[in-house]
Amino acid sequence: MASVALVSVLGPDRVGLVAAIAEHLFDIGVNLRDTTFAALGTGAEFVALCELPSGLRADEVEAGLKRLPELDGAEIRAVPYAFDPSPGPAGSVTHRIAISGGDQLGLVARLAEVFRQYEANIVRLEARKLSDAEGGLYVTRFAVSIPADRTDLCLATVGNTAGALGLSCEVEESSL
Repeated sequence: MASVALVSVLGPDRVGLVAAIAEHLFDIGVNLRDTTFAALGTGAEFVALCELPSGLRADEVEAGLKRLPELDGAEIRAVPYAFDPSPGPAGSVTHRIAISGGDQLGLVARLAEVFRQYEANIVRLEARKLSDAEGGLYVTRFAVSIPADRTDLCLATVGNTAGALGLSCEVEESSL
């Protein structure tokens, strides 16, 4: 199996940022595995597990990315990935849950505790405060893996938690 590196870039958000990173990685023979990108205020974060071709080291990937003009001012890191890059059963998303409404201090902590209580694994999490032009809502999205025998109770508890805070809760069963 090819070696795997974790590549992360944190810096100013710019048009073409993902294109520059992805093109450079493609040009040096890197295959992207799990990859995420998010604009975070005026900054942005790109994180990817990368399969490196034979003979290419993580430090060489990092050095190449640091030469890209689109990444001026960014923190760039590429390190060998010490974990199995293939997701286990708890990495399979069974449900996507969106909670929205007014900003609630501790909301993510409360919901994360519910998921832990029902042995559900959070696979992805996104929380975002929308601008006033977008309604000013706070939206939290979870992609979770819930054990089949705990699904109904877990989802009911999530819904009750959101409802008690005056928030809306939408649940979608994942087809993937």
